[in-house]
Amino acid sequence: MKNPADVGFIYAFLRSETGNTLLQTNRYGSVIQHIEPDHLADIPVPNPADKIKTKISDLVIRSYDLRDRSNELIDKATAMLVDALCLPPISKLKTERFCDEYETNNYNVKLSDLGGRLDGSYHLPITKAITAHLQRYAGELTTVGDERISKNIILPGRFKRVYVEKGQGRAFFGGKQLYELDPTNKKYLSLTQHGDRIKEQLELHENMILITRSGTIGKVTIVPKHWEHWVASEHIIRVIPASNEIAGYLSIFLASEYGYPLIRRFTYGSVVDEIDERHVAKIPFPLLKAKAVQDEIACIALEANAFRYEAYRLEQEALQIMNDEVIFS
Repeated sequence: MKNPADVGFIYAFLRSETGNTLLQTNRYGSVIQHIEPDHLADIPVPNPADKIKTKISDLVIRSYDLRDRSNELIDKATAMLVDALCLPPISKLKTERFCDEYETNNYNVKLSDLGGRLDGSYHLPITKAITAHLQRYAGELTTVGDERISKNIILPGRFKRVYVEKGQGRAFFGGKQLYELDPTNKKYLSLTQHGDRIKEQLELHENMILITRSGTIGKVTIVPKHWEHWVASEHIIRVIPASNEIAGYLSIFLASEYGYPLIRRFTYGSVVDEIDERHVAKIPFPLLKAKAVQDEIACIALEANAFRYEAYRLEQEALQIMNDEVIFS
């Protein structure tokens, strides 16, 4: 591209409702939808004055800079967690506690440790290795259900959804969009039909922790400010933290590669994998010996979450300019 501003501008156009509609018209496939590079070449793109292009592009670039800073902070907080708990590489823990008596990986489970579960995945050595390590190096090993950690853990009931047009209901998204800053393909849930359920079970609040509980289990994120009062599907468990401070620390641990196996161990189901709120409550959770370090990890996580909101705000500003000064001018 000859003009550097074209990159951010074209992104904003394709991200807009108009641009995305043009993009979708070229898709094909009866089951899995596709588009090809040639399809992109045929999409008409408006060409406003360079001043407008630059204004839009600058906002997009600043938005992505903030996303990078957010990711860097999350990496920093995770590294601090690993250091504070002296956690070894996860690959090392995965090989621990397997018996070498036979050529294939195998392990033994005491009858007293079955806990009513006969599925082998529940007793994988990785979960015992992580738990044993946390017991040794944490100041205290408690659970997510501890009242010091969470006020409530909500698993919404299943229901038949009634959707309405944009602007007439609450923004609604599912587990597939959990890692997206601005979830794509949002729908809008009827307040008339689902008002009570939305208020009691479904709506999101800043710094709430979300965990996917069926199909793909164990995706974790912390709710950013711009998702306040949005609605997530019943396939996502909500953990309401005891405080904002513990929310940041909780999100870092559960989203780490050490928290993931502890979530996944509770999986059940012969066709569709599931976990429920009782399982989340039982997930082991370490409190650090050095509370100052734990608080710092939490603060860094909350700062990263604030950057996500600011990145969203800047992108929305770019899209507003795109609509007002380019597409519908």
